Amino acid sequence: MRALLLDGELQFVEDYPTPTPAPGEALIRVRMAGICNTDMELVRGYMHFRGVPGHEFVGVVERAPDAEAWEGRRVVGDINAACGVCATCRAGRHTHCPQRTTLGISGRDGAFAEYLTLPVANLYTVPESLSDEVAVFTEPLAAACEILEQIHVHPTDHVIVLGDGKLGLLCAQVLALTGCELTVIGRHTQKLDILTRMGIATVHVEHDAPLEGIQGADIVVEATGHPDGYATARALVRPRGIVVLKSTYHGAVEANLTMATVNEITLVGSRCGPLAAALRLLERGMVNVTALIEACYPFDAIRTAFTHAGQRGARKVLVSLAAAAPPADES
Repeated sequence: MRALLLDGELQFVEDYPTPTPAPGEALIRVRMAGICNTDMELVRGYMHFRGVPGHEFVGVVERAPDAEAWEGRRVVGDINAACGVCATCRAGRHTHCPQRTTLGISGRDGAFAEYLTLPVANLYTVPESLSDEVAVFTEPLAAACEILEQIHVHPTDHVIVLGDGKLGLLCAQVLALTGCELTVIGRHTQKLDILTRMGIATVHVEHDAPLEGIQGADIVVEATGHPDGYATARALVRPRGIVVLKSTYHGAVEANLTMATVNEITLVGSRCGPLAAALRLLERGMVNVTALIEACYPFDAIRTAFTHAGQRGARKVLVSLAAAAPPADES
């Protein structure tokens, strides 16, 4: 099959082995995939990943030997493939299973290929009303929804989302549903305007410009994707406030944790979230994702798509694989 291979650098290959589903897994033909900041960090060395990256996808189940009823369904999937039997999994924390593989990020080839495999238990059927272009946002929208799984956001809370990237724009829309006093701080007027049109307050700041008159937030969501985001979030949150960390990046972060202790700040790491809830929000039109799409490339132009996605201020870049051919019959 055709695939984008990361092995120190990105290579588009025509003859990558088509995966074979393990017991309990399904072979999925990828129709659409999205490029996110984590994919860009993988190229820079995050997680030391080697293989096929990509974890935001919509596809069709081609084969599910242990669950044939899934065959032919259009699906999205939880990217964490857990063992299901360890103490962590039995406690309901499968996304932290110590034996897990993570689609396109750790130990499992991902969605920038014509086919991928995932456990059937990880799959969610996409409602017919959702286009591939909308449904491909399920995984990052679920990550935004995870914030509300982890903390209670009151309508009276002053909440700041720091960062106007793709995830920041999704986090802002999810948090706006709580009725909180919400402000989004970012560096790109064009992206902030998307939220302004939705009635969400925004503040534009130039690169390295000081933030004046903005502080004392009850909750700050750090979604900049930059190592200096934590320090900025700490400066914006009140004593005994909450900082939610959404950024992932390659490399270490210099952080003054002493004042987090002195001010009794709660730090919440936040990663993957509930896909069923994300699909429900998309189906009901409660979150606008089409405004986030900047470009959609054919699969054979995926390296150009990565270059585009890496440009400063770029919104979501998608890759279409809808014309992928059926896999060869191995029988």
